[in-house]
Amino acid sequence: MAASRKIIDLRKLLAERFPQPFTPQVPRLATGLPAIDEAIGGGLPKSAITELSSPKMSAGSALLLYALLQSAQRSGHFLALVDGRDSFDPSAIGGLGNRPLRNLLWVRCTKALEAVKAADLLLRDGNFTLVVLDLVLNASAELRKIPQTSWYRLQRLVETAPTAFLILTRSSIISSAQLKLSLDNAWTLADLEQDHPAARLKVLVQRTQGGRHASAKMG
Repeated sequence: MAASRKIIDLRKLLAERFPQPFTPQVPRLATGLPAIDEAIGGGLPKSAITELSSPKMSAGSALLLYALLQSAQRSGHFLALVDGRDSFDPSAIGGLGNRPLRNLLWVRCTKALEAVKAADLLLRDGNFTLVVLDLVLNASAELRKIPQTSWYRLQRLVETAPTAFLILTRSSIISSAQLKLSLDNAWTLADLEQDHPAARLKVLVQRTQGGRHASAKMG
């Protein structure tokens, strides 16, 4: 009993001597995919950069993008997609017609640098709930030419906007990202032909702002 009392007193002393700073609740944008939202604290953080890498060619970043677009249509917010290699296929959305496309601004680019500049303009505008910068198909050599100062400038811009900023890459390159995720799937044609393939996305949380690690498998 005396030992327990000493531990309690020690904890109280440490709390008084080294008070923890107040950390405000980070507003989140739900992705509409419950397992992902649970793994990352309720959704994509607003006013922050989230980097999602797809190490495998068939990891499923396109499936996630279509799911985000459907979620935007359901909740009534707008999504801006900056397409770094003009690879987005609107016809792949499926049996929802053109309804989700009404909530999409699609910026078609062919080079990574012009895509970064387009994202810069959209973040300055501040009128989009979600901005996605898709660089998955841009070559690694091309992405390495983008200075880290460009990513920090985008971080400063999004910090002042009520926007969730998601950057899709092949491998992790953005040191200023508050949240780093990766997709760990390897899809086959048979997998994609099944109902609701996005429900089986496997998402790994590589880093959060607080340094915690987690993983989640959807489905």
